[in-house]
Amino acid sequence: MNTPHRTVLTVQLRPLVGSRFQPTGFPDLGAAEFGPAGERRLLVESAQSMANRLEATTWDEARADQAEPLAGLPYVRIVDGDGQFLSSSRLEAHRLASAYIMDGTLAGVPGRTWLAEALGLAGGRPLDHRAVARACFRLDPVTLVHGVFFAQKAWPWQPKIARAVTSFIEATGAAPAVSGGVKRDVVINEVAEGRGTAEGYGTVPHHRVEYTAAEITGYFAIDHDQLRSYGLPEPATALLRALIDFEIGTLLEGGLRLRTACDLVVATVEGERPEAAEAAARIGKLVPECADLLGPVVEVSWTGRGKAAK
Repeated sequence: MNTPHRTVLTVQLRPLVGSRFQPTGFPDLGAAEFGPAGERRLLVESAQSMANRLEATTWDEARADQAEPLAGLPYVRIVDGDGQFLSSSRLEAHRLASAYIMDGTLAGVPGRTWLAEALGLAGGRPLDHRAVARACFRLDPVTLVHGVFFAQKAWPWQPKIARAVTSFIEATGAAPAVSGGVKRDVVINEVAEGRGTAEGYGTVPHHRVEYTAAEITGYFAIDHDQLRSYGLPEPATALLRALIDFEIGTLLEGGLRLRTACDLVVATVEGERPEAAEAAARIGKLVPECADLLGPVVEVSWTGRGKAAK
């Protein structure tokens, strides 16, 4: 479904092998089941997890750098005192608001200080949301796709940017598939002090709960109004749209191996399915057009001696 305000993709998925899959689970809840009486539905993957998976398509783990098609885009690179790579704004759960950035330094300036200045925050003045968006675009445009919350009490403002893309996976007609197994110990069958199951000894039976479902559906909703609300020039907004298409296209083309026992592939797509290669080509053309709005890759040093270590 496409409108001037939203684009929605509905993707029918199926297990790559067999019919069982393992949904996301929570330590105190187990699988997230819901639905009206007589119909069991299941949350297979949450919105926050899908945001992380989409963002992961922009990163090349083998190179410890962003994916090659995105060369020329800025991000914040976090290194230790010896200059060794630790993390980045693409990998951190809080993106630009990461504790490693806040407690790090840039050219000797504390992270909280230079970032507040970059965002244009000042006491006694209204928060300029568009200035914040421009600053985030300059530091890491992906932040404007997946959102960020600068929860810094010492700052005069705590800017928050919502997700421009919301995605999750649900299953309908779900039913549990209960099985189990045994971890066998062929040497010692009886446990003793210092030689128990916690230490890996003994024969231990265990249970396992997976699910089957009549349908597994992934949803992707793109908020075009939010992208326009940033007040960026059209080439910059077009770059954000191309980034979104690159992420969705890459994720769908590569399959969704969410967990060991949850490997899903695309069956059908309702809506215009983005192609990663085409989106990458658009990004390559738009980056030079946005050169005056895009900053360099920023390297922040984190030595473990930040605010939390004091």
